[in-house]
Amino acid sequence: MVLQSINPATAEELATFDEYSPEQINRILDEVHTAFTRHDTTFAQRSELMHRAAAYLRNHRAELARLITLEMGKPIIEAEAEIDKCAWNCDFYADNAQRFLSDEHIATNARESYVAFEPLGVILAIMPWNFPFWQVFRFAAPAIMAGNTAILKHASNVPQCALAIERVFQETGFPPGTFRTLLISGPTAEKLIADDRIRAVTLTGSAATGMSIAAAAGRALKKTVLELGGSDPFIVLEDADLDGAARTAARARFQNTGQSCIAAKRFIVVDAVADAFLERFKAATAQLKIGDPFDHQTQIGPLARDDLRHTLHRQIQESLRQGAHLEMGGEPLKGRGYFYAPTIVSNVTPAMPMFREETFGPAAAVIRVKHADEAIALANASEYGLGSNLWTQDIDRARALARRIEAGNVFINGMTASDPRLPFGGVKHSGYGRELSSFGIREFVNIQTIWIGPAQGPQQGTRVAIE
Repeated sequence: MVLQSINPATAEELATFDEYSPEQINRILDEVHTAFTRHDTTFAQRSELMHRAAAYLRNHRAELARLITLEMGKPIIEAEAEIDKCAWNCDFYADNAQRFLSDEHIATNARESYVAFEPLGVILAIMPWNFPFWQVFRFAAPAIMAGNTAILKHASNVPQCALAIERVFQETGFPPGTFRTLLISGPTAEKLIADDRIRAVTLTGSAATGMSIAAAAGRALKKTVLELGGSDPFIVLEDADLDGAARTAARARFQNTGQSCIAAKRFIVVDAVADAFLERFKAATAQLKIGDPFDHQTQIGPLARDDLRHTLHRQIQESLRQGAHLEMGGEPLKGRGYFYAPTIVSNVTPAMPMFREETFGPAAAVIRVKHADEAIALANASEYGLGSNLWTQDIDRARALARRIEAGNVFINGMTASDPRLPFGGVKHSGYGRELSSFGIREFVNIQTIWIGPAQGPQQGTRVAIE
């Protein structure tokens, strides 16, 4: 297999890479496994190295952001922000990992009993192209700070980003084998799961891929964390700040050219304000600048691949044939590259592809409802449950409604975003497990009970022998 790096803004090939041979793969697996078995770094040492990684990212921000824009078309201003966020995440775990994983003492009948958090070993990460640095550092910083080592199988269309991430860890002094990249295909990566040197797997990707990886990991009895697709609802109630909601809606839907699992996709609006919201939403969308992703004024670039553009167009056209109304856009843009016009479609119903499927591109579905209960019901009428947005000025009401939304997170009067300080993940077909915060770093550790006797009295739930 040959991995191609293609500039989606021009459709020009940038570079090609041969898939690693079985011998190369085995050698790298041995290196990463050996690095874990030595496991001779302290939290303080790992913290210093992770701070160095953060500094490296900031110092090389321009070149790394340029690589993101070249390989997957992200507007350069967003690519620079992605590198900044990776650096923040590295600093966050460098500062907090030891506190998150400190022994927890629990009073029992023992002389002493406590819970320890020990690393598992080599973590295999199968990562997507849409946030080619952030998705990787989101798992890598906590996993490595916990004492694990890591192998990355990145998306096949961002091989240069994958190798650049490996260099971050190599050039900042981490022990050899702490983090390595494998340039391999998806099927090859899936076969690796059974290897005894792999102890756990994390995947960010589609629901279909998640099912396949979970099945392979289940057969091998390996721990998994899955962050999968999303069709996030953006609910606008009758008392919402419509100007704020519309401005945020345009950012929430079209950031990263709409190619985000946690992008708002289904805009569920109460009838009483639907017309007013739609007009504001269209106006905010019309102001977005489409063009060269290296222009710092550009807000919408190309889709990462042409097949993604074809899929999006099919979803839009099928929804229109079923009775949806095209408000704006709806067509690929002429010329070079994989550009698509920012699109808003109204009168969308649950039977249509723009409601049922994940739309990965610059297209928004607007759905009208009569009241909040219907809005919640339609928000939950999806196989996905990753993020969600709720707009109302009645915060007490919002708190109650938020608990009824089937999603890993609910953002009230704001845009869904991942944050190192907060857990991130989904339910239903959006996956399981959590990344980030204290919850994320504990996903890939052995939560170990340690009990020291002799007992100070009978253990509850046991029968005491009587002589």
